Amino acid sequence: MKLLALDSEDLTVISAMCQDSLLKLGDIQYLPREKRLLVAMNRFAWDADLARQQKNERRRSVLALSRVEALQARNINQENKDIVLSLLAIRFEPAAEPAGTVILEFSGGAALAAKAECIEAQLTDLGAAWSTDNRPQHDLD
Repeated sequence: MKLLALDSEDLTVISAMCQDSLLKLGDIQYLPREKRLLVAMNRFAWDADLARQQKNERRRSVLALSRVEALQARNINQENKDIVLSLLAIRFEPAAEPAGTVILEFSGGAALAAKAECIEAQLTDLGAAWSTDNRPQHDLD
């Protein structure tokens, strides 16, 4: 799968595809000279026909954000590159059009805020899926 987002509506689709992705802090690369943020993750395949397949799948994927001018972290211990983060959502907070901040929200109140010139995001699956016994569940109370 390959998805491209150029507006907040497109970014909502990518957010849905990335919900419950697992990654290590070391899987995040910010390249300031290139104005790029790369996030490698083990994406839970919500897009797979889980009812028909009767199995849960994950896929290795990369989220690439372009035109990133600055990156800030909240509630993330940046010393521990092996810490596992669970991505809950990706959202956009507009500023002076078309600029704004792309926010990656993780469980436990952790977040990354990428100040960007505009929305330019790409989600790419890198290979075959693998089975997992663990299906993410959310308490809706």
